[in-house]
Amino acid sequence: MTTSTTTLPPIPSNGDIPPLSFTVPEGFFTLPLAATFEERTALADTFVRELYSRGDEKIWEPAVPYYAAIAEYMAENGLSYSAMGLFSTEEEGVAQCAFTVAAVETDQADPDIAAQGILAILNKDPFNDARWLELPCGPAVTCVTLREIVLSPEVTASGEETKLMTGQIQVHIPFRTGPYTAVFTLDTASIEYWDEFCDMTMAILQTVSFASPENSTQWEASADPSESRP
Repeated sequence: MTTSTTTLPPIPSNGDIPPLSFTVPEGFFTLPLAATFEERTALADTFVRELYSRGDEKIWEPAVPYYAAIAEYMAENGLSYSAMGLFSTEEEGVAQCAFTVAAVETDQADPDIAAQGILAILNKDPFNDARWLELPCGPAVTCVTLREIVLSPEVTASGEETKLMTGQIQVHIPFRTGPYTAVFTLDTASIEYWDEFCDMTMAILQTVSFASPENSTQWEASADPSESRP
């Protein structure tokens, strides 16, 4: 499987975030988050041509400003990375997910203490399945939630009210290099592939590194993702 390594860029509101990198599998289409309008537009052009690879200028041209605007909104709200995951299924369909990463400033630089506090807060909600997780990069907290959404007749193909089950995997990883916490979030309505998305998320988490690019080394995670499923 083809993978790509991403290093979080400084978001417009805060350029002091320490280095953070991770690897995502083939099938992720990265939204054009960038600090300037020119950068977002250029990245949005590349994004839509990859996403709609069988399209043409009639599709690409109007899509560029749309995705550039989405990227601006996400960056202004603290996201440092956002991607759409599109994966072919054996039934010749497509399983989809949304994947984001944010770096949130905290008042605690000790990763163990920060993780313990996060776990305590998340466990206050009885609908959260929050658990401690040890990663190669340090302690983390996973939180899984399943929600049923009611879609109004106006937005369904059948014209009738429809119930849709959605799932979210959110993982909080305190930085070892500063008072920040990385928040990885995967949302999907393709619940029939929930196990696969859990395994994929764990595989991504095994690659998280707080080392600067020039000091990091290439390695492959030795852990079996199925043994640490969120």
